[in-house]
Amino acid sequence: MGEFKVHRVRFFNYVPPGIRCVAYNNQSNRLAVSRTDGTVEIYNLSANYFQEKFFPGHESRATEALCWAEGQRLFSAGLNGEILEYDLQALNVKYALDAFGGPIWSMTASPSGSQLLVSKRLLVGCEDGSVKLFQITPDNIQFERNFDRQKSSAVRKMIVDRQYMGVSKRKCIVWGVAFLSDGTIISVDSAGKVQFWDSATGTLVKSHLISNADVQSIAVADQEDSFVVGTAEGTIFHFQLVSVTSNSSEKQWVRTKPFQHHTHDVRAVAHSPTALISGGTDTHLVIRPLMEKVEVKNYDAALRKITFPHRCLISCSKKKQLLLFQFAHHLELWRLGSTVATGKNGDTLPLSKNADHLLHLKTKGPENIICSCISPCGSWIAYSTVSRVFLYRLNYERDNINLKRVSKMPAFLRSALQIMFSEDSKKLFVASNQGSLHIFQLLEGSFKHLHTFQPQSGTVEAMCLLAVSPDGNWLAASGTSAGVHVYNVKHLKLHCTVPAYNFPVTALAIAPITNNLVIAHSDQQVFEYSIPEKQYTEWSRNIQKQGFHHLWLQRDTPITHISFHPKRPMHILLHDAYMFCIIDKSLPLPNDKTLLYNPLPPTNESDVFRRRTAHAFKISKIYKPLLFMDLLDERTLVAVERPLDDIIAQLPPPIKKKKFGT
Repeated sequence: MGEFKVHRVRFFNYVPPGIRCVAYNNQSNRLAVSRTDGTVEIYNLSANYFQEKFFPGHESRATEALCWAEGQRLFSAGLNGEILEYDLQALNVKYALDAFGGPIWSMTASPSGSQLLVSKRLLVGCEDGSVKLFQITPDNIQFERNFDRQKSSAVRKMIVDRQYMGVSKRKCIVWGVAFLSDGTIISVDSAGKVQFWDSATGTLVKSHLISNADVQSIAVADQEDSFVVGTAEGTIFHFQLVSVTSNSSEKQWVRTKPFQHHTHDVRAVAHSPTALISGGTDTHLVIRPLMEKVEVKNYDAALRKITFPHRCLISCSKKKQLLLFQFAHHLELWRLGSTVATGKNGDTLPLSKNADHLLHLKTKGPENIICSCISPCGSWIAYSTVSRVFLYRLNYERDNINLKRVSKMPAFLRSALQIMFSEDSKKLFVASNQGSLHIFQLLEGSFKHLHTFQPQSGTVEAMCLLAVSPDGNWLAASGTSAGVHVYNVKHLKLHCTVPAYNFPVTALAIAPITNNLVIAHSDQQVFEYSIPEKQYTEWSRNIQKQGFHHLWLQRDTPITHISFHPKRPMHILLHDAYMFCIIDKSLPLPNDKTLLYNPLPPTNESDVFRRRTAHAFKISKIYKPLLFMDLLDERTLVAVERPLDDIIAQLPPPIKKKKFGT
């Protein structure tokens, strides 16, 4: 792997927002997740649980309800009283409609294929006690009628027991209700109970006391033979409908083993055909497979705990040794520390100069930052929100920074999903949410629009990832459907399109000298495509012919960054959240019989065995969770870690649990 000095950075004080709602789409096998800052994420469960799309948060949008309708249409509602629909192609909010009932606490859509309703409906429950019915039209939704709160004439009234608090009682709150097709009603409440009711008679059939804390969420499988609940203690419980005896047709609900994958409240749960899904205050999205439902024991059989975004929040100025950290409403610029000490491999060297916090750039308005970037020379910072793109010029005077905003950005540049500077910091590349790619020339404190590549074939697919060749002649862009287009920047035209692949792109980069495009996909496949020759390289064809090591393919976090060594053209550097890897293309590929992780290098010329077992993949798992890693120069690496314990320490304290003997 070679020897490097490594800057181990742990001062990126990033805390992911907690999870508020989850909604599973059985038709597309996708999961929508809303967070406490209004961000909405979409995970493709068929693509190795990759976070393929996201919609940035907004201070006024505290989401309390999330649902799919009409197959691929996604809606949310919350405390501002608005219903939102999301454009899954352009990756923006399609429209927002006020329901005029105050904060919205719940929402559901009529089931697909329903014979009871002629057209599709959306129902929302509002703060004022009303339920409002909306008709779903091809382009939007229309208000249809209002169901006012009824003070009498209820058909059935079911009363839950009050909750005991020492010698007193307090009011019991029902946090969730599920209505089954056989007339059974399931309720979960603040007294820690899961209760089954007969809707025909309004009587309690069965009660399960499962927790000393609130049971906050419930989700039922489509077949109604299984459901999952989440508690304020961080535990999820699975209930299944099983036969009373082996030969009996009579069935009853049985609680199976509880699962403790969270440290805090489980605010939302979902039930897919093969997994239980949960999320809450501790920010983790947990996907626990139901082993009896999993047919193929690979990706689907692995327990997933997703904490960090599957996109990069950090950019680097190698020349100035600066790091730019992206938060929801501000950016931080840091200068790395330095040392004059030396040591042997594995030593921790003392800093002769500490890292400096140079800049805190706060946004104006309620919108979250979508993307950001610092130029390689360290003289430019660009970032975007939903409505505006911002560009700043930085001038350094010893330890002081003079920051000047570039005004009069063009009107067509309203929002960007990805921003990237050229290697010489003379050009700015911007990917808009309308599928177009803009090129700007950077001047001293200003800019000039050079060209716009329009979306292919009239589509409006948003481009989420960009890669620029070090010589500045090539621009690669990837959309949400796994396609990669390569543009000739010099002649301002489309050069080629990489053959389509079934899994989304998670990272891409263009190598110096060769101009080979390296593409990583969510199924852990890595391709190398020659841009000049418009075809896959021989190395890439060989690795696809032999196949990757099975342990490489079983990794459950996507590759989020790719880079190259300036003096070693045969090396590809890449990382995910839990490993850093250097692929040496000059060495043979590992097969399933060899050791993938940490093969020992030869110690001398006569070490035949170690030379025979050496292969192309050199992997380190020292740094984790790893949010960013790149070369600063040919001998120096920078690694940005975010330990989970540091995140937990900044969350509100969990419910205290009584321990035995105390």
